[in-house]
Amino acid sequence: MNYSKVNVTGINTAHIPVLSESEKTELIKKAQAGDKAAKDKMVLCNLKLVLRTIQPFLSRGDDPDDIFEVGTIGLLKAVDRFDTEMGVKFSSYCVPLILGECKRYFRDGGALRVSRSMRDTAYKAFKAKESYMEKHQKEPSIEEIASMLGMKKSEIVTAVEAISDPVSIYEPVYSDSGDALYVYDQLSDSGSADDWLDELSLKDTIKKLPQREKDILFLRYFRGKTQVEVATAVGISQAQVSRLEKGALDKIKKLF
Repeated sequence: MNYSKVNVTGINTAHIPVLSESEKTELIKKAQAGDKAAKDKMVLCNLKLVLRTIQPFLSRGDDPDDIFEVGTIGLLKAVDRFDTEMGVKFSSYCVPLILGECKRYFRDGGALRVSRSMRDTAYKAFKAKESYMEKHQKEPSIEEIASMLGMKKSEIVTAVEAISDPVSIYEPVYSDSGDALYVYDQLSDSGSADDWLDELSLKDTIKKLPQREKDILFLRYFRGKTQVEVATAVGISQAQVSRLEKGALDKIKKLF
């Protein structure tokens, strides 16, 4: 496929202008303030990003135009949700949302389907979690949910992960009076105010890691998952998770 000139849904991407980060920021601010023309331009100028991101899904037999439109939904969501004060590139935030929409498309109606029994298991797990939280005022562990349902822990993990969307490390997980806490902020423990320079250096170091290594660190140290659970979520073996995790930590130590 020629990436420099591709016709998708009637649009020739070869003629799409490239925006600077400052231009993107300005358009996003206007779009989030209700400027439809700014939103349309922001979406149009990022269609190449959608096209590059959906490449792994184009060999699965579905109409490329349909997949492109699904990816564009992720782009639209990114334009609506992106925090211009976050200090990261728009593309870093946008790509996981595009991927999430594509994976949801194949999971719900495309080539990759989640079985009814697995969906039922995930639903029961969520209901058990709600019931436990109402009674104990805290979240249950996977082991506790498995015990409540009389199922294996691995069955619960597999079912929940199968219907879960991927999470961007730049996705806000808490917001209070405009001050957002992002997934990325949870990759390291924050110390006292005197440690803020070290914390910023560590975050810059983590940004240099490949996406898969960042995702593994997020699942291991923010979500508290075991290497076996991470392997199931990422789709690789436990041995590979162990190797990538160790390699990522070694890189952080050397760079930091």
